[in-house]
Amino acid sequence: MINYLKSEQYRLVRKKTLHITSLVCLLLIVAAATVLYYNQKADPNFPYATTRFFYSNVIGSGGLIIIVSFLYNFSLTGKDAALLKNAVSFGISRNTIFWSKLFMTLSYFLLISVLGIGLMIGLGETLMTSDSQSVKDFLTALVNILPIVFSAFFLIHSLKMLKVGEVYIFILMLLIFVFSGDLLRILFRPFTSLHEVYKYAPDTLLHENLLNFMNHTVQFGYQHWITGVLLSLIALLIGVTKFAKQPID
Repeated sequence: MINYLKSEQYRLVRKKTLHITSLVCLLLIVAAATVLYYNQKADPNFPYATTRFFYSNVIGSGGLIIIVSFLYNFSLTGKDAALLKNAVSFGISRNTIFWSKLFMTLSYFLLISVLGIGLMIGLGETLMTSDSQSVKDFLTALVNILPIVFSAFFLIHSLKMLKVGEVYIFILMLLIFVFSGDLLRILFRPFTSLHEVYKYAPDTLLHENLLNFMNHTVQFGYQHWITGVLLSLIALLIGVTKFAKQPID
């Protein structure tokens, strides 16, 4: 497995599009901070040059984060059927292939995420009006987002390994992470005992997390972890089981 991990790492670091995506993400953070800073300089009454508003761009961008995670995962699960076939023919188990690709892409995604968070905090606390709780609240809100982002990453990985088309993946991600709250509310409306189920939907939790962050009331939310862990386990279980039986053409 170690040798296969090394080969996947070699492939990953040679992906120019991956590095370009990472650079664009970091530059967008710098650009957003710069725009807010110079607007404040031009107009002392500009209300948005605050760390809380700056950080809210990440807390409220769950959909964008999921899109970025798709791009990272695609770097090792894209059009490489020939490489998969060769790996299997050399005796590498499908479990090793599945978990190695997941480990490498997730590691790189987490590395860039940590760099981006550090960059945001550095720019925010240096260039903008800050309140004493903004960094603490930001990190708490990120902890709440983490399991849901992980579940999306795992689901994308499993679907890509199963050769599901990008359009179908996009539609499924929209249904689960953007519209599931409204769908569950409508679906369970006739059942009084199930009225509260929609509150555990990913989009409902992400929206509530953003509102709590902006209102200075954000706290660790166990609901986020229940939903995220449950979705992650389902996604990985389906991915590993199906991939083990899937023919590689």
